[in-house]
Amino acid sequence: MRTLFLHPPSYEGFDGGAGSRYQARREVRSFWYPTWLAQPAALVPDSRLVDAPPDGLTLEDVRPLARDYELAVLHTSTPSFPYDVRVAEALKAENPRLRIGFVGAHVAVRPEESLAASPAIDFVARNEFDFTIEEVARGHPLGRVLGVSYRDDGVIRHTPDRPTLEDMDALPFVVDVYKRDLTIENYVIGYLLHPYVSLYTGRGCRSKCTFCLWPQTVGGHRYRTRSVGHVVREIALARRYFPHVREFFFDDDTFTDDLPRAEAIARGLGRLGVTWSCNAKANVPPETLRVLKDNGLRLLLVGYESGNQGVLNSVKKGVRLDVARRFTRDARALGIRIHGTFVLGLPGETCETIEETIRFACELEPDTIQVSIAAPYPGTVMYRQALEHGWLDGRELVDGRGVQRSALSYPHLPHTEIFASVETFYRRFYFRPRKIFAIVGEMARDRQVLARRLRDGAEFLRFLAARRAGENRSGPRRPLPSHH
Repeated sequence: MRTLFLHPPSYEGFDGGAGSRYQARREVRSFWYPTWLAQPAALVPDSRLVDAPPDGLTLEDVRPLARDYELAVLHTSTPSFPYDVRVAEALKAENPRLRIGFVGAHVAVRPEESLAASPAIDFVARNEFDFTIEEVARGHPLGRVLGVSYRDDGVIRHTPDRPTLEDMDALPFVVDVYKRDLTIENYVIGYLLHPYVSLYTGRGCRSKCTFCLWPQTVGGHRYRTRSVGHVVREIALARRYFPHVREFFFDDDTFTDDLPRAEAIARGLGRLGVTWSCNAKANVPPETLRVLKDNGLRLLLVGYESGNQGVLNSVKKGVRLDVARRFTRDARALGIRIHGTFVLGLPGETCETIEETIRFACELEPDTIQVSIAAPYPGTVMYRQALEHGWLDGRELVDGRGVQRSALSYPHLPHTEIFASVETFYRRFYFRPRKIFAIVGEMARDRQVLARRLRDGAEFLRFLAARRAGENRSGPRRPLPSHH
């Protein structure tokens, strides 16, 4: 079937695509690659992938596409689902014969509710959906396709789950689809060199973090990996396709889950002479860090989450603060840059633990940080805990502009304080003389960095001002403890 893969338009600047872990507008406009859509698109000949948000496409831009296709596969997320339903209805109105399927973590855990949302949705593909979509595109009856929920004469039916994919090398390269359909210059992440290309070398994560979306919904807790040669060959091909790309990013939940394999891939990349970065846990030993650095590693994206051990234990992070400190010192000593991510409002959080986390971040001194609000996505342990304990107050994960909100509220820590603490965190971290001097020095050494940082800085300040306006509408809060 002529197949369209679509990341639909929703909020302006909304990064909710098939690769974004926090589906929301960022502090600085940025977009991850729609890798989860590109993978099945690579399996369906003559398909097309349209990523509306980074391309700046509106509903009126994508609506006419419906006339040219027989099957449309839309990736959705919990925050964007109502908007994505409207897109599906508009496509169906344009072409009533168009079969429309939804994919993504939201529909994987809520298939019946998703189908009941609109008759425009003909089916949803649950869990890993690559080969499920390929079979649907081949014209197989939905009742014979594993991993599908669909409507049959008004009755919602579910086929058996598709077995977890074990041979990851069976998946074709995504960079062929990137070259065919995407404008890679539209994908910008503030801490990565531009332009960059990201892809996966494996799926699943061995960690059991209660808040993390992908392993609990579509990826699983076993790290299933592509062979070293398969990965290196795709990067070699990507270099030919995109000779101007300055960095490759491996978006596996935890690329360092398998240290010998990570070292082997690094050595292959070293022979190619590419610059690369990846997600890592804050426990990589120094000997592995040295191998990675010697073979082109530039940056590690590290989820520190909290500076309080009790909070880390409550979410089953599986990392000790002393180990994270030692890892960070080792990485910095080798010249490896670190983008540290932190989450405020996790179970066990208090005003005091937020203060501990801010001090911890300033002590670690990562090059850049991201501060997110704990988001209870359906399908996660944290979501079930929130329902059980009454932490959800009916608030959505994002506001009317697509900016992340605090959906959790505790008796001792209301959502207004969690929300406001994000700005406090950013200001305390970035508006220090030491950090300001470091940023100015980096800008002075590189004119491209200068232009980018000035642009990003202005956008960042506008974002904080907009958040503050939203906070003022939400009511008062108690101040954090004073900094000592």
